[in-house]
Amino acid sequence: MTQTPVRFAILGFGFHAIRRLLPAFERCEEATLTGMWRRGQAAAAKNCAEFGIAHCFATREELCASPEVDAVFITSPDAMHCDDTLLALKHGKAVLCEKPMAMNSAEAEEMVAAAKTAGRLFGVAQNFRLNRSVQWMREQIAAGKIGQPQLAHAQFSYMATKAPRRWIADPALACGGPIGDVGVHCVDALRFVLGAEVESVSTLARRDESSGDVEAVASLQMEMTGGVLANMTTNARAPYRTLVEVVGSDGVMIAENGLTVDRPVQVAVWRDGSLVETVAMDNGDAYTLMLDSFAQAVRGVGSFVASGEDGVANMRVLDAAYKSWQSGMRERV
Repeated sequence: MTQTPVRFAILGFGFHAIRRLLPAFERCEEATLTGMWRRGQAAAAKNCAEFGIAHCFATREELCASPEVDAVFITSPDAMHCDDTLLALKHGKAVLCEKPMAMNSAEAEEMVAAAKTAGRLFGVAQNFRLNRSVQWMREQIAAGKIGQPQLAHAQFSYMATKAPRRWIADPALACGGPIGDVGVHCVDALRFVLGAEVESVSTLARRDESSGDVEAVASLQMEMTGGVLANMTTNARAPYRTLVEVVGSDGVMIAENGLTVDRPVQVAVWRDGSLVETVAMDNGDAYTLMLDSFAQAVRGVGSFVASGEDGVANMRVLDAAYKSWQSGMRERV
């Protein structure tokens, strides 16, 4: 007998929900979208009517308390993640929270502790862990295809000045500039692909007239377990690009567009200066896989690939990165 899909409600409905989550829910087998809340009630009513969302909740509290909701997907601005998560957990809901998980690691730890106390599943929407390109790289590196990893690099560039999320340059609402917004994806991807943790960070970053008090461009030099030296670069003033590459003792693995869901991704393996293998993959269903996987974990089937503890680890790296930018020193994680 087919089980009833896990019923999600989106708390903080906005552009991301329209662009990414609604199409993903349409393809889900284990999850369904049943409700939403956004601060502007007129816009919320319009969205619910346009997209056929059954429950247009008047308040956050009404959404979290509703018996029509099994899981809350939090997509509000970063500064609201902790309070929104605690509210949903208080009402006994499973919680999937957008990245960055919080404003700092202290908030992230509070969220994980609250989930344990409530006995509810808590995960972070690090959707790129569900990318076939990222998973293939992780499997092949673990199998020794390029030998012992020595160097790694992940990059995420985009034009933030053209982004509809105007709050991402507001330090009262955003964890930071591109380090917090998309750099966290790079950090998480490197941790996941390598099966390694970040031990220390040294940050170079700069602001510009559009970024205000947050950074516009940044580069992180990271020492990782296993002797890997890694570089994370992120740029909010350049055309869209993502990259993941790992240099090992026996070869190199490169995924241009590796953290991308909008176009096919080609992962290339090089050895002794020659291209020895290419694998083409499509990550277009990564958001659907994320939602279905979380829904299964809510039912107790399997585990969700991006746990709250992983979110805390990422936030500790971001804390060290911003501390390093301020101090001009290498900082321990």
